[in-house]
Amino acid sequence: MAAFHHAVNIGTDMLELDCHLTKDEQVVVSHDENLKRSTGVDVNISDLKYSELPPYLCKLEVTFQKESQSEGKDNRIPLLKEVFEAFPQTPVNIDIKVNNNVLIKKVSELVSQYKREHLTVWGNASYEVVSKCFKENADIPIIFCVQRVLLLLGLFYTGLLPFVPFKEEFLEIPMPSIILKLKEPQKMTRSQKFIIWLADTLLMRKALFDHLTARGIQVYIWVLNEEQEYKRAFDLGATGVMTDYPTKLKEFLHNYPA
Repeated sequence: MAAFHHAVNIGTDMLELDCHLTKDEQVVVSHDENLKRSTGVDVNISDLKYSELPPYLCKLEVTFQKESQSEGKDNRIPLLKEVFEAFPQTPVNIDIKVNNNVLIKKVSELVSQYKREHLTVWGNASYEVVSKCFKENADIPIIFCVQRVLLLLGLFYTGLLPFVPFKEEFLEIPMPSIILKLKEPQKMTRSQKFIIWLADTLLMRKALFDHLTARGIQVYIWVLNEEQEYKRAFDLGATGVMTDYPTKLKEFLHNYPA
């Protein structure tokens, strides 16, 4: 929660988080289902009651920043409802991390209880999960899943995109080129580098982002932690970026031409 408070206090426009369900059906905020990486305890969230969850480690590796760690004293795994209560006016982007009907229903109920349909977007990379989300509560905007992103690209490159309607309101995609900074390029094969280059070339298109924005579909690129990455995303017309370092992003935006 401390990280969320920091982000909101410096002006972050939206919080991105992942949700899981405990054994006693509490919706918690955690990236991983298995807590070995984040707590040091090899256990699944779904196998424990909320009161039994271990605390986060004081230091955690930053996944999208090589050889970097994040430190903090607030090590309790929070409930989703606590986030809603702490930030009643802040939009929240929810990744439903597992294909679980009860989890989807519980998240929907919480969004409705706190009257946050207009402040929430949800989904997953899975077509099945996003379909279930939309069926459960069509008032909550959804993101493009991987299958629909591929369809989107196919329509874009064939010139048919302007003629096809979409129910999704958010496109959230990675910037493939950042993979090169997270791994050691000299150890990658030529085919791996080519795939990254091809994916980056196909996805990072200003014409695509401009078209979607004109249709009211917001475009977010993740997870960017360097100034040159921020600049490229906004130069391409992205609505926003997801970052592990909101302070660094704020400083960049202060100097970025409006």
